[in-house]
Amino acid sequence: MARYTCSFLVSVASDYLQPLLIELLQYCDLEIQYYTPDYIMAREIPGNVSFSRLVTVEVLIDKSTATDEETRMNIVIKNEELPLRLDNHCRQVFDFVRQQIEHSRNWHLIESISG
Repeated sequence: MARYTCSFLVSVASDYLQPLLIELLQYCDLEIQYYTPDYIMAREIPGNVSFSRLVTVEVLIDKSTATDEETRMNIVIKNEELPLRLDNHCRQVFDFVRQQIEHSRNWHLIESISG
């Protein structure tokens, strides 16, 4: 199973972050499957890749440490594909989503940590 994680600290209040993230994930051609005020799950739309390569994105908004100016979010991007190549489909989606978050006009990125 391919699995990539990253953590971001952005300058936006947690109450405003969730709708902005939903919009960003939809822009990345991901379909929102489920969401709560502090969690979002999205998935690639079937049709372009095999089912084992379909990517799932999970976002956890850390409201316990959030302030009016900053919010931390953790993202896990995964699929059932074995990561036999460094540049696999899951990694490509991870890089694209991470880049969209890092360059979003909706917030100022304070910190980015990839794992």
